[in-house]
Amino acid sequence: MPRYTRIVLGLACILIAACSAGIMPDDETMKSSPTASPAPWEPKIDDESLIRGEAFVNESQIIVQENAPHQHLLRLSGALPTPCHQLRVLLPEPDELARIWVEVYSLSDPAEICIQVLEPFEANIPLGEFSPGEYEVLVNGDIVGSINY
Repeated sequence: MPRYTRIVLGLACILIAACSAGIMPDDETMKSSPTASPAPWEPKIDDESLIRGEAFVNESQIIVQENAPHQHLLRLSGALPTPCHQLRVLLPEPDELARIWVEVYSLSDPAEICIQVLEPFEANIPLGEFSPGEYEVLVNGDIVGSINY
């Protein structure tokens, strides 16, 4: 193999390795680990100093993981108003009609100057464990589907 070809292949391998994403724990691993920090979408103590804004949810679906017991994830994708906005997801307990009202929104610092361009997001939100029954899942008031425990 000519020397030039080896150099080009070597540089291509280095470039691919540098651009590939590292292995990161998923949201479920972070949530179940006692020393892990909260998931990026969970509300935080300093959120009170930030201004609430929209999160544009383009797609939402329920994923059933086939382990015992079944675990349900809410997969969300969409966009935040700017790269300076932070995704937040409130996941309350089901109401008396067995509905889970998931609230998706964003927060931003009013003093921060930011480029005005949409920032895409994706998140897998563990829905947790509930008593046996069927539950309807809604995201910002729109029905996503039902889950059974």
